[in-house]
Amino acid sequence: MPDFSGSLIDHLNLPVTDLAASVAFYTAALAPLGITTLIPVPADEAADQKAMHAFGVHPKPFFWLVAGAPVRYDADTHVAFTAPDRATVDAFHEAAVAAGATTLRPPGEYPEYHPGYYGAFVADPDGINVEAVCHAGSLSD
Repeated sequence: MPDFSGSLIDHLNLPVTDLAASVAFYTAALAPLGITTLIPVPADEAADQKAMHAFGVHPKPFFWLVAGAPVRYDADTHVAFTAPDRATVDAFHEAAVAAGATTLRPPGEYPEYHPGYYGAFVADPDGINVEAVCHAGSLSD
């Protein structure tokens, strides 16, 4: 089993308005990052369990979508996924837009965060700001 001891956050649950639409979006958008769908969990009313869907890197799920009531997110709701290189950030952006995302900030350097910060920002089906980011250096490296 891979060593996940370096992770600072074990997992994140994100309520979504339409679970099926969000699963379809994230399946496409996260594929270039090597993040795949891992565990669909059906609703269980007897146990007061909502339907959920987990994404991660096999075998470790770390990003969960949870079916919920209508959700309202503002511009400050943001989740970022690490990309190993700039080409993967570009591929994430292309896949996300093809899956219906709106571009919030196109792939590029954002030196206001730090030199060499390369990211792409899109809005998911609920308007959540989703990013892929590479911290591997500047174009001159």
